[in-house]
Amino acid sequence: MKIVFLEPLGLSVEAIESACMNLKEQGHDVVVYADRRPELNIERAAGADIVVESNMPLRKDFLDACPNLKMLSIAFTGLDHIDMDECKRRDILVKNAAGYSTEAVAEETICMMIGLYRHVIENDNITRSCSGSAIMPGREIAGKTVGIIGMGAIGQRTAALAQAFGCRVIAWNRTKKEVPGVTFVDKETLLKESDIVALHIALNNETRDFLTAKDFALMKKSAVIVNAARGPVVNTNDLAEALKNGTIAGAALDVYDGEPPLKSDNPLLSAPNTMLLPHIGFATHEAFELRLGIVVRNVEEFVK
Repeated sequence: MKIVFLEPLGLSVEAIESACMNLKEQGHDVVVYADRRPELNIERAAGADIVVESNMPLRKDFLDACPNLKMLSIAFTGLDHIDMDECKRRDILVKNAAGYSTEAVAEETICMMIGLYRHVIENDNITRSCSGSAIMPGREIAGKTVGIIGMGAIGQRTAALAQAFGCRVIAWNRTKKEVPGVTFVDKETLLKESDIVALHIALNNETRDFLTAKDFALMKKSAVIVNAARGPVVNTNDLAEALKNGTIAGAALDVYDGEPPLKSDNPLLSAPNTMLLPHIGFATHEAFELRLGIVVRNVEEFVK
């Protein structure tokens, strides 16, 4: 089979080729591209039986151009960038890399909580400008109530880290789970009681716009939102308005309605008390190495 890596997945070509040694020894043709060029995806995937990539959208036009395609090994957790209906219709297997970024995203979530509370970005800017005084005082996350929306692997790891910092943790999930130290509540209770709301839910038709203006109105004026899940689970315009009019105190985001770079008219760019990161939650050396092993193993299992 022809196996095409449309991008190097944050690693070297040599590292990927080494991980694919067993596939090569079995006679499979492994092609690895050294850069990420979405506009060349169709050209690069020509004749491929299996395609490996992370979060570049693969829609019907791509699938139309790849009649030999039998499998997509996606080096990402979410699959909302893949035309799953078309893949199902064409009998193309799609496998994700579940679990590779659990630690990375959970740690980033805590990082954003502390960053908001201690005004890290603003104080760094003040220091670099060599003028003005620090923004003081900040706040401590110890003793605060952290409400986690979505208690999959990442949500549970975030809960454990938050508890280590001395936080009380409550959670909402579609189904209740037994998680040590976590109290499950309904959505309204979570929003009313939380000092920090952290989102870790997948994006689907039910969770799109999961938080809108009416939800922000339930929250404490001192509360902040941290979103390391998917951008569209929070209504962007409503969030920007809630920040501007003081309905809530702040927001830290690593995900948006579309991948960065953001458009210049994005209302969050002018919203106060925000930390805006360029979708880096999954991006650690450890996570990249782990996901390479997962995507290659998924391919190996398929070709058997």
